[in-house]
Amino acid sequence: MKGIIGVIGAGDCDEKTYQMAIDVGRGIARHGYVLVCGGLGGVMEGAAKGAKEAGGLTVGILPGFSPEDANPYIDIPIVTGIGHARNILIVRTAAVLIAISGSYGTLSEIATALKLKKPVIGLKTWPGFDKIHYVNTAQEAVEKAVSLMPSLPVRSPYGPRHRGFCP
Repeated sequence: MKGIIGVIGAGDCDEKTYQMAIDVGRGIARHGYVLVCGGLGGVMEGAAKGAKEAGGLTVGILPGFSPEDANPYIDIPIVTGIGHARNILIVRTAAVLIAISGSYGTLSEIATALKLKKPVIGLKTWPGFDKIHYVNTAQEAVEKAVSLMPSLPVRSPYGPRHRGFCP
């Protein structure tokens, strides 16, 4: 596994946005990255579908209490039962995020990612953030995400050497 790229965006979307998400997911998988998303419909489903079609691995971090809530393209459903708070888990899990369209949930994920100094690529999403790398196509989004991936896996400084303690 090379690393994990997150796709965040609208839970409901039009066909054009859904196709963009499919193309982004396909590109992530073709580059050998794992896709993480919120596991539900809209952009999340489109991205997972594209990744699956290209032979990739998909992880869905779900807001509810049942793995059956995941869209049919999720390989690993992570059930949280924490609602929108799961957005933080998505951002923490991904090394780079691609935001496609979206509403306030996507905005919260973008803000969290920027606060944590994680790269965000914007494709038809919230305008006006100087730290978002805005692009115009799915291919540009994937290429930018791949270029911004850390060369080594991101590891917590609070791992086994610190007995998992996080100050």
